[in-house]
Amino acid sequence: MQQTNPASTSKDFLLSVEGLTVSFDGFKAVNDLSFYVDENEIRVIIGPNGAGKTTVLDLICGRTKATAGSIRFRDKELTRMREHEIVHAGVGRKFQNPSIYEDLTVFENLELSFPRGRGVFGALAFKRDAEVVSRVEEIAEMIFLKNQLKTEAAILSHGQKQWLEIGMLLIQSPELLMLDEPVAGMSVSERVKTAELLHRIIQDHSVIVIEHDMKFVQDIAHRVTVMHQGKVLSEGSMDHVQHDPKVIEVYLGH
Repeated sequence: MQQTNPASTSKDFLLSVEGLTVSFDGFKAVNDLSFYVDENEIRVIIGPNGAGKTTVLDLICGRTKATAGSIRFRDKELTRMREHEIVHAGVGRKFQNPSIYEDLTVFENLELSFPRGRGVFGALAFKRDAEVVSRVEEIAEMIFLKNQLKTEAAILSHGQKQWLEIGMLLIQSPELLMLDEPVAGMSVSERVKTAELLHRIIQDHSVIVIEHDMKFVQDIAHRVTVMHQGKVLSEGSMDHVQHDPKVIEVYLGH
């Protein structure tokens, strides 16, 4: 992995976040934050509650507008773009609670997310052809739901619902996926399979994960960014941040 280096040109990285700041009524939820994500990297952001982790994802996907700083994705400045433009640029976001269509089958949920179905005219012209079926089956196999294609989403386990939503992102072929606490509420076996899924995903994508489960972080992270009070407290391998006295003091020690 390339080292974090503010002097590097942003084209060296898939995502370059530099000097990112957002203030809410004078309170800086994110304060002069910089970090860089490589291609095919799993970057995990950890930190105590209120550190600004979810706000960073909100800023990258355009849900919240930055007060200052830059977010460059490939050659695009995301701070100037709207949410739907950022999605079309190749950034996908999964929130903490799965938002799937519970009354539809696994197949129908994935089919509905297929890019050609976007927008009113796209939806009207959409046809279930061999390309769609093949892609849905490919994604379903990747997310461990190949045998549940005809199953109504409502009766899936919590973990399977999380995988389905990740599949709904994957079928849109984003280059960067952002996942907020993907294993919260999962069984131990589902967590192991989710780690396996993320290692599959990064063959063609990069992933930013916010997570509190340190065992899971250890299983997946290439690099870990530790946030505290809106800033980077420490960054590096899981081993490095685990032994950083500052991290032990404000986060891991509690």
